[in-house]
Amino acid sequence: MTYCVAMRLADGLVFASDSRTNAGFDQISTFRKMHVFEQPGERELVLLSAGNLATSQSVISLLERRVGTDAANVLNTASMFETAEIVGQTMREVIRRDNPDGKLNHVDFSCSLILGGQIRGEAPRLFNIYPEGNFIEATEETPYFQIGESKYGKPILDRVINFRTPLDRAYQCALISFDSTMKSNLSVGMPLDIAIYRKDALKPCLTEQVEEHCAYFETLRQQWHQGIQDLFVGLEPPALSKTDYSPPYPVSSM
Repeated sequence: MTYCVAMRLADGLVFASDSRTNAGFDQISTFRKMHVFEQPGERELVLLSAGNLATSQSVISLLERRVGTDAANVLNTASMFETAEIVGQTMREVIRRDNPDGKLNHVDFSCSLILGGQIRGEAPRLFNIYPEGNFIEATEETPYFQIGESKYGKPILDRVINFRTPLDRAYQCALISFDSTMKSNLSVGMPLDIAIYRKDALKPCLTEQVEEHCAYFETLRQQWHQGIQDLFVGLEPPALSKTDYSPPYPVSSM
């Protein structure tokens, strides 16, 4: 299992992914889920992956192999939409190759991808590419996508992130989202890969790998945990805590 999140904001794009892959409790490995394709001054693309590792690695390898050839590839498309189409087509190609007749029902070959970036002449764009190869695009009303083990890290994103959120705050929120996920699910783990792209820069992203003992991340986790505890203690208690409370139904004795 893995967890990835990406945000399309007014000032640019934020990407984050973990690097833990497990095939059972005794087979835990580290693989990067973030991949960058770039032509400085022309385009900057980031791809996040979750799901079947063999499928996602094959998709990335094919995309990389076709760069520099005459075939349509992620570095010669005219738009981000066309780029998303190529990624989706490549995903379908890999799944057809590995499971041509769809007969291996006991094996899940699917993977999910998030593609984001900017091509000169366009605004930054962000796409969630489904296992079937089709996709949807982020909007100002829905500025972020998640793939993988998403449920634990979603509440903080829903409460904090909007299209006008500054990049530094979005980065901070992504780290808290990962902390919440790792707190509840051991299949998501360190290190974390972070990429921040500023709108219209058209040059390599600011990238960072957050390790287990990163001082800032440790401080942020402690502050978040203590802040939640303090807020909960300070909440007005319900009325039943202030009075003698008797259940509205008979309680049988054992």
